[in-house]
Amino acid sequence: MELHTEGFAAMGTECEIRLWTPTRARGEAVAAQAIADVRRLESRYSRYRDDSELAAINRVAAVGGACEVDAETAALLDYAQTCHRQSDGLFDISSGILRRAWRFASGELPDPEQVERLLGHIGWHRLRWQSPRLEFPVPGMELDFGGIVKEYAVDRAAALLQAAGVCHGFINLGGDMRVIGPQADGSPWRIGIRHPREPGALLTTLELSSGALASSGDYERCIVVDGVRHGHILNPRTGWPVRTLAAVSVVAPLCVVAGSAATIAMLKEDAGPGWLAEMGLPCLWVDVDGGCGGGLVAQGVARGEP
Repeated sequence: MELHTEGFAAMGTECEIRLWTPTRARGEAVAAQAIADVRRLESRYSRYRDDSELAAINRVAAVGGACEVDAETAALLDYAQTCHRQSDGLFDISSGILRRAWRFASGELPDPEQVERLLGHIGWHRLRWQSPRLEFPVPGMELDFGGIVKEYAVDRAAALLQAAGVCHGFINLGGDMRVIGPQADGSPWRIGIRHPREPGALLTTLELSSGALASSGDYERCIVVDGVRHGHILNPRTGWPVRTLAAVSVVAPLCVVAGSAATIAMLKEDAGPGWLAEMGLPCLWVDVDGGCGGGLVAQGVARGEP
């Protein structure tokens, strides 16, 4: 068996696939299949492409009206609806429109009046979804699959690799990853979790032989004004950043579950860690004061120094 490592860029981040395969040629071939599917999903759901499926939906949303979507998009919308319900409305794929006000590269806080105006165009309850028909009775809305599609792409890639006979490997899309069995010698993969406040430092290291890991937090996209850090996880009810947790990492069978759960916990703020415990999801959280906790620490899954 040979270890094949393939690095690539997709979905605005650095990505990597590591596979143990009988030959290098086999590793290259199956990795190429997985990468092609990641890029397919990027082209379908990117908010930066005018020819994407998402762009077509948002053209309808901008003026008000209805459209029909294909089965894959319908599945993503169904999952978004489930997340909205489980989060008591905090996980909302219509809240991406807030980026019109929040320009994190500027280093300046948005105009509160602009944020307030945008809130009138946010809310899953404002649209009507009955597969395959999606209707926007209120003009000026916009959807963004950014909180779901990268994690979905991880799971899709893992499924393709497993279907191709891969039993030992993992795929990592910018820190959201899925493990496909242990390494060839049976040892687990060691995966580092970045510290949310110390660039280049690890908070801890996990040893995983299966399942998925995803993280949510204010790692890079933030604005610091008068010593106060304003991260990019925005509450759809207020239009302003969460203030309690700095980062949350979750382990789950599927990456899309780990990713959405981590984001929901961030949005729930003080109630986030308790919600993850109720869901039975192993996690590691860090609050803005430097405190940390979660099932990954309590169960001894984490290896390394927190």
